[in-house]
Amino acid sequence: MEAYDVSTLKFVKEGKVKKVYEVADDAFLFVFTDKISVFDKVIPSLIPGKGGSLNGCSSFWLNKADKMGVNTDFIAMPARNQMLVRRAGAFPRKADGEPDYSWADKSRANYQIPLEVIGRDYIVGSMYKRLQKGVVKPEALGYPSGYDPKKIKKGEKLPRRLIEVTTKFEKVDRPVPVDEAFRIAGMTPSEYNEMKEIVNKMFDKMAAEVEPRGLIHMDGKMEFAFGEHRELMLIDTFGTGDEDRFVDKAAYEASEGQIEYNIIEKSKEYVRKYYHCSGYQDALEEARKNKQPEPDIPALPAGQIAEAARLYLELEKTMTGEEA
Repeated sequence: MEAYDVSTLKFVKEGKVKKVYEVADDAFLFVFTDKISVFDKVIPSLIPGKGGSLNGCSSFWLNKADKMGVNTDFIAMPARNQMLVRRAGAFPRKADGEPDYSWADKSRANYQIPLEVIGRDYIVGSMYKRLQKGVVKPEALGYPSGYDPKKIKKGEKLPRRLIEVTTKFEKVDRPVPVDEAFRIAGMTPSEYNEMKEIVNKMFDKMAAEVEPRGLIHMDGKMEFAFGEHRELMLIDTFGTGDEDRFVDKAAYEASEGQIEYNIIEKSKEYVRKYYHCSGYQDALEEARKNKQPEPDIPALPAGQIAEAARLYLELEKTMTGEEA
């Protein structure tokens, strides 16, 4: 398949990291850019080659999913930064741009499910923060009742995989309980369980594929839609350095699981850490907490740009076993 000339296609929209074009009534073209975002903020810096690496990683996993019998929106990868996908119906918005949850019900079909499904195998990222603050109790993560949260180390493997959901189309994503997920997505319990089963299936496959190549898959997120006959469909991108957290297996094992002190990042977490250490993340969270104007996110320094570009390319090469 030849690359598409996007100048001949109808432009649909631009997201944080990719542009969408209409190819046919039932197909879209994703064009991956070199933009990068953290904390729902697009950074005013480009990461050379990032878009191609994201596409390469996600296409790799979507091909795997198709071969495993998982229904996806993936059709082909016409070019390094292009992905051809089946078109999923948009979820309606209100006048202020927020999703119109009153629209969804169990009788509708062909729409993007307004949830992100997050799978976690390790205590890292926001989950570690929530545990520290007491928002999440250890027993909810599979630890015995009354287990002391102070004994849980950052980077520790969970007793069992945790799957939770957040909103997808709100200005800032937020975790939602299962009953709210049913309501806002118009889902039945059986459909929700099917969605979780797909996440479990793909996480097991990802771990089996990447660990022999020297990587650990710690957590990640997936998105879904209902097809024309309300069949569940895995859509968009996953298994990349943006949606998922990968770390160097040898470095993790050498640190005895204490990744806070000895870790080689293989994902966007490297960039997140820069903005955390610079103080920007704390300033942003404080502004959001107090409903104040959010500070503009500064550009990445040249050194961080170069290292991020190297990490994205290296992740793709290691993950897929192919030269980019």
